[in-house]
Amino acid sequence: MSKAIVVRATGGPEVLRLEDRDVGDPGPGEIKIRQHAIGFNFVDTYQRSGLYRRDLPFVAGNEGAGEITAVGYGVTDFQVGDRVAYQGQPGAYAEERLLPEGRAAHLPDGIDYETAAAIGLKGATAYYLLFLTYRLKAEETILFHAAAGGLGLIACQWAHALGARVIGTAGSEEKLALARAHGCDEVINYRTENFVDRVRQLTGGQGVDVVYDGVGKDTFLGSLDCLRPRGLMVSLGNASGPVSIPNLGILSEKGSLYLTRPTGATYWRKTEDYRDALAAVYDAVLKGIITVSIGHRYALADAAEAHRAAEARETMGSVVLVP
Repeated sequence: MSKAIVVRATGGPEVLRLEDRDVGDPGPGEIKIRQHAIGFNFVDTYQRSGLYRRDLPFVAGNEGAGEITAVGYGVTDFQVGDRVAYQGQPGAYAEERLLPEGRAAHLPDGIDYETAAAIGLKGATAYYLLFLTYRLKAEETILFHAAAGGLGLIACQWAHALGARVIGTAGSEEKLALARAHGCDEVINYRTENFVDRVRQLTGGQGVDVVYDGVGKDTFLGSLDCLRPRGLMVSLGNASGPVSIPNLGILSEKGSLYLTRPTGATYWRKTEDYRDALAAVYDAVLKGIITVSIGHRYALADAAEAHRAAEARETMGSVVLVP
């Protein structure tokens, strides 16, 4: 038996319960992993609360890294003892787990387990945001909300390395300093400044080319006002609540704007695309383009506290659970 965090009813962090669980042997095309580190992502809170529906009961979490302890019939890409990581695969908050071999990637030398767990889903998300959703170019300007979060720190560094001008928002002076140290050319305290007015000031009234907004309800309309005509609004999360647009005409009124709501489930349907994205993330880390900031570590048994802290916006950088 091994331990896992199981959700039997949706709700607040208190529904995350540590339970014994028999993982079993891998079936055809599956691998069994003993996990050394598990990544926390804000999407974990959406699934736990019921905002994003999953069939009950379920094991929480979506990414991790560890060592293969068994392989099922027909597995050709891996063998026992291989170091692997994965992202976007439900069932991560566990000491051990089973995984389809097509959803795992080899972990290169130089990338430790905690780094892999801290950067897999967030790094792959940053990859598709900057290279696929919109191919960001040098000298373009972006606004990235929650720039001091795990995703924000990765994406802002990568965008800066591409030559873009990066404006980031955060809610405290400590977070602003962290964002500035991780790729932001300009930072805005959304608690003390009007971010729309400040963006307009910083861009000479022109607006930015792209807004990346994982905050949601509280920032969505203001974010539209930060865009240049025909700019792109990338809505990628609901930290403050879900977004609704009762009047689609608002996009024309504010400058023939574009709007997208991307998800990794679409981008990573093919195994080769999935692994290529993780390889690009690991390569960026090894080359020093991305410096991984792990702001908080929690024991697996304390997953509820990690959720509480993240929802209270008390965390900075990536959060890792340790089995």
